[in-house]
Amino acid sequence: MAVKLRLMRMGKKKQPTYRIVAADARSPRDGRFIEIVGTYEPRRDPSLINIDNDRAVHWLRHGAQPTERVEKLLKISGAWEAFSGQAPAPVVTRAASAVEAEAPAAVVEETVAEAVVEEAVVEEAVVEAAADDTVADESEES
Repeated sequence: MAVKLRLMRMGKKKQPTYRIVAADARSPRDGRFIEIVGTYEPRRDPSLINIDNDRAVHWLRHGAQPTERVEKLLKISGAWEAFSGQAPAPVVTRAASAVEAEAPAAVVEETVAEAVVEEAVVEEAVVEAAADDTVADESEES
């Protein structure tokens, strides 16, 4: 029997959640399965991946073939590295900006604080310039 690790769709219409299951390759996508290995919720921000790494490695060692998507999820959870014996690859997460991706949080907070101070100085200069213009306009009218 050929076993695959694949996604099984669950959830309501247009709100998918998935189970990661070990199933016979001949059974339908949402049909019969052997064991639930984990869950995947792509609609959350960030996506929620919950995999029992021990069971996933067990199935991989017994010849189960993961689908492309499941292989990516196993790499994120660390089960793939445990199976293949490689060092875990760093997981890249989304950052709000390039500055946050490269700088520690304290530096980002300082940068934000500096930007707020600079914005206040610019607003103050604009208000002073507007006041000077109104004073000049009044003196020209007289």
